[in-house]
Amino acid sequence: MNGVLIIDKPAGLTSHDVVNRLRRILQQRSIGHLGTLDPMATGVLPLVTGTLTRLAQFYIHSEKTYEGVIRFGFATDTYDAEGEPITPTQQVSLDLAQLEALAIQFRGTIEQIPPPFSAKKIQGVPAYKLARKQKVVILQPVQVEIKQFDILGVNADRARFRAHVASGTYMRSVAHDMGQRLGCGAHLEALRRTSVAEFKVEEAHTLDEVAEATGKSRPSDAYASDTPESLETLFIHPRKLLPELPSVTADEPTAGRIRTGRVVNLPELSQARQVKVFYGQRELLAIATRVAGTLFHAKIVLCGTDTPAHRL
Repeated sequence: MNGVLIIDKPAGLTSHDVVNRLRRILQQRSIGHLGTLDPMATGVLPLVTGTLTRLAQFYIHSEKTYEGVIRFGFATDTYDAEGEPITPTQQVSLDLAQLEALAIQFRGTIEQIPPPFSAKKIQGVPAYKLARKQKVVILQPVQVEIKQFDILGVNADRARFRAHVASGTYMRSVAHDMGQRLGCGAHLEALRRTSVAEFKVEEAHTLDEVAEATGKSRPSDAYASDTPESLETLFIHPRKLLPELPSVTADEPTAGRIRTGRVVNLPELSQARQVKVFYGQRELLAIATRVAGTLFHAKIVLCGTDTPAHRL
């Protein structure tokens, strides 16, 4: 199966856990994800299967949206609720106007220090591996962009927020830094990702829903012998992928040349730098790059002559 499936990740699982469970459900090894979520976080986790795993390179810098809760009163070593407190607990009564004013300071392009428990590398070693060994972790500030950061409401020592951020932004660091500026400490108590690139939470499915669509009652059940048609309805329609790229439908001769790595003429897309090439309505054949004039060469070929029968 070649496709994109949006999973609503539950709390307590790593992104890799979700990938492994889907491998068992679909009886397929070639599955990857487009953007890691912390185990505590829930929400949109796009998974790519089969040859469409090659699309991951186009989503490295995807923007994301989140909703969550920041708890004020103490900081933790992981900057979230799974960590150990590193400051004394203080009684806090939040003021909405004060937090809204503080949130303004985090909008736009800012300098941010990633959490010590993160995948950022120090001399080739992920920071979280050093932090788990209780070694000193010193990370340098990085430039991130927060396009939207709104405080939705407060209740005692907790604040609900909504954020739209560029790739590389840590909401855990935002929570930690807000607590430092207020002098009371804070950490991220809950986080739900509501979108990644063009993928929305409304399109997401639980692992149980995917298992049910394959004829299994739960992810650990035995494999189904065939792929039910109901499973196909859970996958994102290929025409919705990478909406920023124009698309063209290739005829049989053009598709054949693309599959064998040859340059093709696409006169209707002379102004585009990159294009999506389809064969029929659902088969995303390739992502092609313009080489000169109306001539294009496939940057990646997604469906070859040996494409499996199930093309989602």
